[in-house]
Amino acid sequence: MVTGRRQRFVHGQAAWMLATILLLAVLGALSLEIFFVLSLIGLLIVIELTAPFAVTPRWRARLRWVILAGLIGFAAIVVRRIIAIVPAGVL
Repeated sequence: MVTGRRQRFVHGQAAWMLATILLLAVLGALSLEIFFVLSLIGLLIVIELTAPFAVTPRWRARLRWVILAGLIGFAAIVVRRIIAIVPAGVL
């Protein structure tokens, strides 16, 4: 059974990701890395905006693993970008 909060969470995240794709396409800056980072930011915002005050449902506790995977992916993107910027002899 899908609760109202869970449904709001899914709709909010889907809307954020769709708006991100549309905005990046309009700006001509559509890339997988930028989309991933902006989707991760949207996920964190939607999690905070839909957080209950008193009780944390089990499905929200499992979001920690999604956040961890997203942060690991973000770190990988940052490391790749840093390696691309730093001159070859420095590292």
